[in-house]
Amino acid sequence: MDGSVPQQRMSLRHVSVAQVTSIVERSHARLCAVLVLLSLVCFLPGFTTLQPMDRDEPRYAQASKQMLETGDFVDIRFQDEARHKKPVGIYWLQSASVALGEALGVPEAHTTIALYRIPSLFGAIATILLTYWAALAFFGRRGAFLTAALMATCVILMVEARLAKTDAMLTACSVAVMGGLARAYLSRGAGVLPRRSLLIFWTGFALGILIKGPLVLMFAGLAAAVLSYKERSARWLLTLRPGLGLLFTLAIVLPWFVAIAIKSGGEFFAASVGKDMLGKVGTAQKYHWAPPGFYLLSFFATFWPGAILAAIAVPFAWIHRQEEPVAFALAWIVPSWIVFEAVPTKLPHYTMPLFPAVAIITVMAIARHFVGPHRPAAKPAALLIPFIPVGLAIGLSAVAWSFDGLPPFRALPALVISSLLALWAWWLFVKNRMVPTLWAGFLSSAFLAVGVFGFAQLDLRSLKISDRLAEVARNVPCENPLVATLGYREPSLVFLTGTNLDMLDSGAEASRFLRQGGCRVVFVDKRFEGEFRAENERSQQKPVLSARVQGFNINSGRQVDIAAYGTGF
Repeated sequence: MDGSVPQQRMSLRHVSVAQVTSIVERSHARLCAVLVLLSLVCFLPGFTTLQPMDRDEPRYAQASKQMLETGDFVDIRFQDEARHKKPVGIYWLQSASVALGEALGVPEAHTTIALYRIPSLFGAIATILLTYWAALAFFGRRGAFLTAALMATCVILMVEARLAKTDAMLTACSVAVMGGLARAYLSRGAGVLPRRSLLIFWTGFALGILIKGPLVLMFAGLAAAVLSYKERSARWLLTLRPGLGLLFTLAIVLPWFVAIAIKSGGEFFAASVGKDMLGKVGTAQKYHWAPPGFYLLSFFATFWPGAILAAIAVPFAWIHRQEEPVAFALAWIVPSWIVFEAVPTKLPHYTMPLFPAVAIITVMAIARHFVGPHRPAAKPAALLIPFIPVGLAIGLSAVAWSFDGLPPFRALPALVISSLLALWAWWLFVKNRMVPTLWAGFLSSAFLAVGVFGFAQLDLRSLKISDRLAEVARNVPCENPLVATLGYREPSLVFLTGTNLDMLDSGAEASRFLRQGGCRVVFVDKRFEGEFRAENERSQQKPVLSARVQGFNINSGRQVDIAAYGTGF
């Protein structure tokens, strides 16, 4: 009995990484559990503490909040403005999440941004699990796991998992659709797809339309068109049961589209198709223009830590383009990527639904020993692997020092560890140890998430302008003040202070707002403060200066100095 314990300890010491991997790989459930754990490590730090990120996130959250306030779950509005740009899917999910949080007793649930982010978190985790499922059409379990892990740790999905927007959920729907399409194409001789694959495909298709309109149709349609041209036949698509599938889709999406058409008098379709979608195609929307090639350049940041390995794998994709698995992955990526590059309006997350296919080609090339230090220019290119964590460690320290007077001390240990792990990934690449290179990158990304989202953003108080203004409004010595703002018009301030926030255009309007009596607070940007004070002197009004908030507005790219004036307290 006494001798058995040392023997047991000795056996545990000799359990190798390969043995642990073999145990985990024995079931899909174990691999998926590891993927979920990796995803949570990458997605949860800062999930509840990151401020509402202007401008899109608080617009979505505020519109969902107004649905709960009004009980109108058909029309979509931001204050009094109709928000007829995207379908209703994400607003329903956010409203349900907040309603559940409120029922469970979450305090101030309507202004708790983390509750609105839960659908994005679930969408990001679903993206990882569906990427694993989709990749099983191309690989065994290990290859599918590495493909999904590349998605779990990529920078852009880590960002979108934390934002109350459409993109994480859209990506999940897109992967569901493309995974089903891959099975239809790669097994087209079998004649029949399993019901589970059909259900995943058509559910992703229908929900994708409710989340973001025609984009899912574009991804699947372009890929199917390219592959059908290659095969000189589209008969393989019949295995997807298009008749029943379209009926299923219409049953899910048609009720709301009919309801919004009646309620808006057709304005929704004019705005979403005519103004939003065609506006992006015809002319770049303000602040979002970028030249062709933008996505290729931003890819090295958005798909980090796998971006360099993916770039090295590009010749592999060209050489093997006639092979069916590679042909499908290219049909998933290339046509839609060309569309995104051609459209003037560009944002880094637009190409995210194409990244699972990039991960598939990357893992495929690694599995065939194509990617490594023996490739032309691979060794110097691999020096870019540590660039993101090292660059963020330096950049965030400089920003914090410049605006807040102190480096982000809490974040630095995690950022340094992330940088060292990325340097280790580079060293492993040079030694031609590709799978360990991937794992070092995964760990580096996890520590990067902890450093940037978990700690650094907490120390960047100068960027949390709306949070600080809302805090001022909450702390005035009277209940339920009426609030207005002049010169600072970010949607996050509407979300945090209330739907009735008045947006003013002049110092005279701000002075008039305070003269209307009762408990009132107005935020006045320093650019308008002289005009505001002059108007108060003319009207012999003496509002109380309760606070000043100084910081840096990321969206306008300028420093701000905002005074909070009040009456009635």
